[in-house]
Amino acid sequence: MSVKPDVRAVGTVPTATDTTALRGETGMVEGRRARWLPFSPWHFVLMPVAIIMLVPLLWVVMTSLETLAQTQHFPPILWPGSFQWSNYPHAWSSVPFGTWFINTTVVTVAVVASNLLLCSLAAYGFARIRFFGKGVAYFFLLATLMIPIQVVLIPTFLIVKQMHLINTLGALIVPNLANVFGIFLLTQFFRTLPIELEEAARIDGASRLTVLFRIVLPLSLPALATLAVIQFLWTWNDFLWPLVTIFNENVFTIQLGLQSFQGSHVNDTNLLMAGNVMSMLPMLILFIAAQRYFVRGIATQGLKG
Repeated sequence: MSVKPDVRAVGTVPTATDTTALRGETGMVEGRRARWLPFSPWHFVLMPVAIIMLVPLLWVVMTSLETLAQTQHFPPILWPGSFQWSNYPHAWSSVPFGTWFINTTVVTVAVVASNLLLCSLAAYGFARIRFFGKGVAYFFLLATLMIPIQVVLIPTFLIVKQMHLINTLGALIVPNLANVFGIFLLTQFFRTLPIELEEAARIDGASRLTVLFRIVLPLSLPALATLAVIQFLWTWNDFLWPLVTIFNENVFTIQLGLQSFQGSHVNDTNLLMAGNVMSMLPMLILFIAAQRYFVRGIATQGLKG
């Protein structure tokens, strides 16, 4: 029995049958890989990297559950044996941690809300409205991202001082009402949205603000969640600016308070780590809650210039 060779000219366009066969072979290869490896081989690289990045966090948690003698032991004790859960209420009551927590929450919520509103308005103007000098204004706006914060620290301090906001929570809120990075992030996302939806609403008589709040922003939840998470992390962890403008302990934020806590309890490493764990909990909860929108917003940025 002779087998007829499959002779084809170079450059022949594959037929539907060839495409189907190729897909079938690819599916069989993927199926064989799935039987012996239920995940991508890249996980062998990503999992060790993830473990290395988790080591500092796990070390902080373990230290917060140890006794003072265990934290000073060398070599370090990796597993405390019995967990000292009393370190957390002791750390909370040793300093006005509740006041610092409330102050940080007020500042962070105000800054995140103002950035979502003001950055959305500015970004929609750059993305959709034509006006004279828009390109130049957008260029100089982005150029400010390259200026280190240390350069504008003193001018900003003088402005806040003229507004009589020093040593108040307003000194932490007013300079951060809008962020250039947020404007850039939302501008790039708004440009990826189909403009036909907005044009249809404009034909029906909707104003610019109506289009923004009823059409554009509901479609931009991934970008808004991304901006909210990033701004939350920046504001919650900010240390330099509160250090410059806040002097009263009752107006401290958590990060500034932890520095004071370390100064007054320099040997109580377990209590200091317990305070750090409590300060990290809101950020972890927020990221877990908004992780789906955060990843989607990051993945869809920069698709259109």
